[in-house]
Amino acid sequence: MGLVKDMWRVGLVRAPMADLLKPGALAEHPVSWIPDPGPLCFLADPMGVWRDDRLHVFAEIYDYRDRLGAIEVLTFDADLNPLGRQPALKEPWHLSYPFILEADGETYMLPEAHKSGRLTLYRAADFPAKWEPVQAIELDQVAIDATPVLHDGLWWLFYTPATTRAEKVSALHVAWAETITGPWTPHAGNPVRFDPSSSRPGGTPVVVDGAIVLPMQDCRQTYGGAIRPLRVTTLTPDRFEAEADEPILPPSSFGRLTDGFHTLSAAGPVTLIDAKRFEVSPRSLALDVRREWKKRVPGGARTA
Repeated sequence: MGLVKDMWRVGLVRAPMADLLKPGALAEHPVSWIPDPGPLCFLADPMGVWRDDRLHVFAEIYDYRDRLGAIEVLTFDADLNPLGRQPALKEPWHLSYPFILEADGETYMLPEAHKSGRLTLYRAADFPAKWEPVQAIELDQVAIDATPVLHDGLWWLFYTPATTRAEKVSALHVAWAETITGPWTPHAGNPVRFDPSSSRPGGTPVVVDGAIVLPMQDCRQTYGGAIRPLRVTTLTPDRFEAEADEPILPPSSFGRLTDGFHTLSAAGPVTLIDAKRFEVSPRSLALDVRREWKKRVPGGARTA
């Protein structure tokens, strides 16, 4: 519970992600912000893919009234004019971080769903709004913000474990497989990194000068406070080495949205981001108190 809530907002930047990996670069480009979805709601974790000159942006839609995230898809034309939005995936458990990838002629989504107790790979049955589960990915831990990339003939998966609060933002795990559906083998050195400034994934990997660069969340001051690029210098099934660049902070040009920045996602010539503001919300706190009261007091859901 808390009086102050994180309120995220998704933006579109007309620049490839590789141009935004240095501190200060974001301030050089205007951002087209997607409108807020309504009171006590936010959009976050944007991931995009182009189809037929249309950009489809998948994002978490979250409502503090039920505290259950789902996935929406927003569609834009080539000039980034909005064309519509619709539900894409909803489950009985919380969903977020809808990582989109294409492999073997299929389009897949790998959303964060650790409240379900597993990591599930979905396939587009009717892109972009109908998805079906195809594979439960077995790892050494239930994964948070699992981020795949194909590199040097193998699929690599980067994630943090859904264990302690500290490990969720600090303990980087890696797994590898020959195909996206697995089987997956956890890295021999897991956790390969323990650092709250650069271990929890926050967007799509890019390859720069032959090396994988992972956008990571800097959670030292607040959850999702900034993005810190992590350059992987050695990656084999039994070795991992990486160096973190300087944090990329939300610039003052973001206005009120300077309290956090935790997604940097490539979509060709466009980069998707999100940023947050802290919002004092007595209404949300009242909802939290009522929810806790219902859980603890027998018959608390009834009124006199």
